[in-house]
Amino acid sequence: MIILETTGDIAHVHDVVMIKEGHTYYLFSTGKGIPMRRSKDMLAWEQAGRVFDTYPEWVEQAVPNAKSLWAPDIVFHAGKYYLYYAASTFGSRRSVIGLATNVTLDPRDPNYNWVDEGAVISSQESDDYNAIDPQLSFDEGGQPWLAFGSFWSGIKLVQVDRRTMKPSRGAELISIASNPGSAAVEGAYIVRRGDVYYLFISHDYCCRGTLSTYKIKVGRARDIAGPYRDRDGKLLTDGGGTLIYAGSSRWRGPGHNSIYVENDNYFLVYHSYDADAEGAPTLRIEQLGWDQEEWPLSPSALLER
Repeated sequence: MIILETTGDIAHVHDVVMIKEGHTYYLFSTGKGIPMRRSKDMLAWEQAGRVFDTYPEWVEQAVPNAKSLWAPDIVFHAGKYYLYYAASTFGSRRSVIGLATNVTLDPRDPNYNWVDEGAVISSQESDDYNAIDPQLSFDEGGQPWLAFGSFWSGIKLVQVDRRTMKPSRGAELISIASNPGSAAVEGAYIVRRGDVYYLFISHDYCCRGTLSTYKIKVGRARDIAGPYRDRDGKLLTDGGGTLIYAGSSRWRGPGHNSIYVENDNYFLVYHSYDADAEGAPTLRIEQLGWDQEEWPLSPSALLER
């Protein structure tokens, strides 16, 4: 297990996901137009442009006051990169998840071109869930599923059509995590390891600088649709979750993680608010360990015991 000493353009990185194309790693995060960063070694990062110079017209119509696009997720599937993202405003359920595709992530490649694939799923103030924080994963049979949700009734999972890579009309929304009481749960990320699915979530509050109380938790299940339980057997739909990392005196409110897998190594990729930099949300990457019972371990958390 290691904690990577990242350098370069790593400040003001929020809700981050990482993927690799060829010999280059790419990061996507919340921000105007969805900022992109790249690195050759996962350590030194530089800017690599934005996905959108102008927002698709349908996004502006769906959420007129959206200034930035939130919490992207990206996968490579059937020869394309599928980038899911959300448009919303803080505290609102008038939200929409969108999709863009590309055949390469290298802006210098002549084939580089982000194609707007339109809306995926939306929510309104009358709904008891929020259509933000998308994350696409696949079950053991190759069936794609989309996890999403923030606050209110929590995290949902919906089956995705293999052709459109969007949910079919009327597809069932399955509840997989919630946080009764405060309702503060979001940032779902599902990853399969062996025969087990791990659901990472963020409990409590982000976006408050050094006062942020975000923390990363996890549950697991034998089926991608759950039920997910923590180490003590508590359902994640009942507020459960085994703590992975809650931060330190310097690194406050760690959360909204993604998982990057390379050569059977699992990397926890997330943001944390740096108390030494006036609370700037900052990129953090660390290699997860696994205990004897196959629960993930954060090296940052172990160092602080």
